[in-house]
Amino acid sequence: MTKTLIAAALFATVGLAQAQSATYAVDPTHTFVTFEAKHFGTSTLRGRFDKKEGTVSFDKAAKTGKAEITIDTTSISTGVGPLDGHLKSKDFFNAAEFPTAKFVGDKFTFSGDKVTSVEGTLTMRGKTSPVTLTATNFNCYTNPMLKREVCGGDFETTIQRSQWDVSYGLPGIPDSTRLLIQIEAVKQ
Repeated sequence: MTKTLIAAALFATVGLAQAQSATYAVDPTHTFVTFEAKHFGTSTLRGRFDKKEGTVSFDKAAKTGKAEITIDTTSISTGVGPLDGHLKSKDFFNAAEFPTAKFVGDKFTFSGDKVTSVEGTLTMRGKTSPVTLTATNFNCYTNPMLKREVCGGDFETTIQRSQWDVSYGLPGIPDSTRLLIQIEAVKQ
């Protein structure tokens, strides 16, 4: 009888732990992926990607999670048409051959219930390199209109574009590019 009770307790514990994990769909109307890069060491060039999608699942109790965010590189927008065209070209994103970039994060770091960073990989132009997104803000709330939990925050990192063979203009145009991701995702 003791073995049966122990087995039942273990089963209940495993079931409870699994119940804590939740999946969230990225809300594209409240998610923005932007970048900043110095223009020949002078002013800061800013742009964004207008199309993105993905899912995030995490377990606050187990302190685990996974994020998969796909960015449509053909949707780049700086507000300057000719510059957008050049950024889509082989010199930069090569959007005709590689129309998407993808971040997959599988190591979440928490402070209490709040995500503080997500480590993973960024695949762009057919190359994959490690990236850590650091949260400058994170929160979950019940959306009054959707009547569902929404989690999100502001994340950032700085990458060296040459890691993905984006070397146009080096060294005149600096290698460092700052990525800023504002994300909200709705519990499914």
